[in-house]
Amino acid sequence: MRKLILPLMLGASVFAATAAQAHSFHDKASHDAHGVLGIAVFGDSPYGTKDADTAQFDATPAFIKTINDDRDVSLVLHVGDIHSGKQTCSQAYDQSIYDLWTAFQSPVVYTPGDNEWTDCHKSKEGGLDPLANLGYVRDIFFATPGNAIAVDKPLISQAQAYDANYPTDAEYVENVMWEQAGVVFVTLNVPGGSNNDEDNWFGLDRTQAQTDEILKRTSADLRWLDKAFALARTNHARAVVIQIQADMWDLDGHDPKDLHIANYRQFIDSIALHTTAFGKPVLLLNGDSHGYRSDNPLVKGAPCAAENGATEAVCSDDAYDSHPNGYDVKNFHRIVVHGSVAPMEWVKLMVKPGDSDGRASASSFGPFSWKRMVQALPPAP
Repeated sequence: MRKLILPLMLGASVFAATAAQAHSFHDKASHDAHGVLGIAVFGDSPYGTKDADTAQFDATPAFIKTINDDRDVSLVLHVGDIHSGKQTCSQAYDQSIYDLWTAFQSPVVYTPGDNEWTDCHKSKEGGLDPLANLGYVRDIFFATPGNAIAVDKPLISQAQAYDANYPTDAEYVENVMWEQAGVVFVTLNVPGGSNNDEDNWFGLDRTQAQTDEILKRTSADLRWLDKAFALARTNHARAVVIQIQADMWDLDGHDPKDLHIANYRQFIDSIALHTTAFGKPVLLLNGDSHGYRSDNPLVKGAPCAAENGATEAVCSDDAYDSHPNGYDVKNFHRIVVHGSVAPMEWVKLMVKPGDSDGRASASSFGPFSWKRMVQALPPAP
């Protein structure tokens, strides 16, 4: 079970403690503070078409080795969904993924996806309790609050640095932040699909437990995002990276008038407003929709580099493009990592030293540059 801990500080002084902890970590990470930081980003992996389909699971050790063998990489980020929506949720499966990840030779920072908890109530995933499965995820992947997976790395967990005015925020041990190479990184538990709001658990009438879950987590997420940008301003960070699972713009086959993703709007609004006020590059990393994409959905008509390598004239699935409160936030960019189907893939994200503006290309933005790293599955025996 996860260790019980006390908050770092109470009341208004909690932010000061958060900033101090981030400075402490920044000093310990001085080896990359003034050099290039290499990060491996992946998600929606490993996937199977059913429980018996273990091809990607079996290929994961070799996949991990390709990341370990890249001498540029010193940090690994997983943006959620550790199995598909056609595989059964279970504590044993979660543990098997954790055990695989212990082979990483760099710290792993993971944020949960919908398939490992919010969607567990669906019959294809076993018809199981979402909250119980979130508990499994927390107990296995976040057993030590404020630390990474595989290799020790100090992080600031919301379980430790929550706002004393909102004590239930301490539940969100999976929300973390840290500062590295002059960049503030923050993770938020924002599951794909509909932020857990459009699919009633077990296909029945909406329960109070689900309503409470959505409200508490969304509110905690937004407060954690506030704190991350406050930390970035206080520490004069040169950029912010936000790591979530949900593709908040993906229509997923729904009509644009459908409200299926409307409950992401509050996150988009907060990110847009914070990014505008921050005035420096903000990079969002997410999975969920499975196809690689490099774009800026906060600028109307911005070009998109798509899964097939083509650069589209506009973002074809920007569900909020015509919203009356549409934004024009040029210092924002988003990467969707490839997932689900073979070949398995990770994004090699490099953080360059020095100050950079927010100008972007298909494979660079501010201090960031990246490329897709593709690994074919081994042939079937």
